[in-house]
Amino acid sequence: MDTQQMQHGSSHRDLSLEKHVAALMTILAEVHGEDQLVLKAGKLDSLELLQSDRIEDRILALERLVHEDPTITDQRTVEEADEVLQELEDYLADLLAKRTVEDELEQKINTKLQERHLDYIKEIRMQVLKEEAGPDNAQTLKKYAELELLESRSLSKATSDLMRPQALEEVVGQDEAIKSLLTKLSSPYPQHILLYGPPGVGKTTVARLALQYAKEKEYTPFDGEAPFVEVDGTTLRWDPREVTNPLLGSVHDPIYQGAKRDLADGAVPEPKLGLVTDAHGGVLFIDEIGEMDPVLQNKLLKVLEDKRVVFESSYYDPHDPQIPKYIHQIFTKGAPADFVLIGATTRDPSEISPALRSRCAEVFFNPLTPQDIVEIVQSAAKRLGVQLAPGVAELAAEYTIEGRRATRLLADALGVALYRGGGKQGDVVISKADMQEVIQSARLSSYVHTKASSKKEVGRILGLGVSGYVGSILEIEAVAFPSREPGKGQVRFNDTAGSMAKDSVFNAASVFRALTGEELSSFDLHINVVGGGNIDGPSAGVAILAAIISAVKGLPIPQDIAVTGEVSLRGKVKPVGGLHPKIYGAKQSGVKKVFVPQDNLDNLPQFVEGVEIIPIEHVLDFLSKIFPGEFAAASA
Repeated sequence: MDTQQMQHGSSHRDLSLEKHVAALMTILAEVHGEDQLVLKAGKLDSLELLQSDRIEDRILALERLVHEDPTITDQRTVEEADEVLQELEDYLADLLAKRTVEDELEQKINTKLQERHLDYIKEIRMQVLKEEAGPDNAQTLKKYAELELLESRSLSKATSDLMRPQALEEVVGQDEAIKSLLTKLSSPYPQHILLYGPPGVGKTTVARLALQYAKEKEYTPFDGEAPFVEVDGTTLRWDPREVTNPLLGSVHDPIYQGAKRDLADGAVPEPKLGLVTDAHGGVLFIDEIGEMDPVLQNKLLKVLEDKRVVFESSYYDPHDPQIPKYIHQIFTKGAPADFVLIGATTRDPSEISPALRSRCAEVFFNPLTPQDIVEIVQSAAKRLGVQLAPGVAELAAEYTIEGRRATRLLADALGVALYRGGGKQGDVVISKADMQEVIQSARLSSYVHTKASSKKEVGRILGLGVSGYVGSILEIEAVAFPSREPGKGQVRFNDTAGSMAKDSVFNAASVFRALTGEELSSFDLHINVVGGGNIDGPSAGVAILAAIISAVKGLPIPQDIAVTGEVSLRGKVKPVGGLHPKIYGAKQSGVKKVFVPQDNLDNLPQFVEGVEIIPIEHVLDFLSKIFPGEFAAASA
């Protein structure tokens, strides 16, 4: 009975083992696939073991397949089979779990890939549509249509453009300056030029027209495409670190200054060319050049010498193959900047950098006379197609010496006339009342405050002054009274005239004593510059001396003459500056004769219409002319 039970238990155990092995083989076949499992069994020398009737052989084959190791040769006994099968079962469980996770992950990956693929296809489709349709959309096209509509509307041409001279022959009052400028610019070897003169006399217009004239000459280096680049020196701002420099150019580094995207992505610096390169082969016109930063002026001088602008950047790598050729060219050779500089200024030459002046020829524009203003207004009226009543142009000339302002007054008067008459522009006649209304609304005062006359007055004389190339008349007056106490007379002089004018008074007092033998201390003397103007210099010395003598002696002075000159302690008349604008200022005031130092004759204009220029070397030369019979000339 016990033997039968043992046999029965053994057979039951073998059957369970058989099922367990068969189950593991089935799982293994599912993992690898039946065909792959057979091929794998052949490689691991386990095919015969799989087909064996002995359970021990099949367990050995199972071990080789699970561990993929054909060197396993030890067969397990039936007693060891449970332990081996349990180990194989755990291994297969791990393998199945890993396979399940991998399958799930693969499924998620495929899902994501599919989504990305669809997004990518959509992106490509949108890119293709964008390329076909361009960068515009409905909103941008609407903005473009609005801009085009604005462009289709325009007001009438600006009066400044309409009334600006279109040829050099139309420029008024600057014949000498125009000739001088043309000889320096219209040449096989054009020079850099500085233009001096008051505002509104046509410096910019003449410079632009002079280039047009030079382009027409075969012997000049300017071709038909020579540019005229215009900039105002007061607006030229730059960064000392060279982050920005619109005049000379700068470098936009890819990190800090933000180069173009295609350059910044490759860490390539981007050079930005300046106005000096834009003007290459032509003219660079800098208005108010005296207002430029001194350091920037020096940098400009370097460009004038080299005719080229040098660029530097720590980001530039000459061996980088990704840098475009033009950038290599700029960094290795620089940018061309061969141009003619024309600078205009209202400053005195002494206020301009000596280094800049030494490299430039100098041309001086004259202040406009009243007759010049009259001619400008009449020419502008013809361009506007209107008529002027008698005296309108002359009225404008009384209130301005600037051609630009004169034409603006005319344009405003045209508006007043149209408002008054309501007619067409071609039928309008601008009256003096129209011009007077414009002058009153602008609150202008007559430019000529002091006018010459044919009378004679005691203690009053006309001197000459200048400010910013604009000459004017100085009205100097003096009164004298016997001092209350002998020898204790006082001399009073207005402080606003300046310290140098006071020195002229003291010099005149010494010369007065030398000429008359009298002491000014015997008189209470009051000298005044009417209007409180500041006299910057000793040029009023002769006028002050004449006013003192007239007041003390009671001698009348003609009021249609003017005088300028410094008086030395020995009575010599020393040269002074600013004679050209002073003479023009005298002419505007109706002065007939101007007495000037003998030593200034070399720099005076050969002829000034309506004004007689008389040189004097000693104060007696002047006093003998205005006080005939009282003083003898120094030469006598």
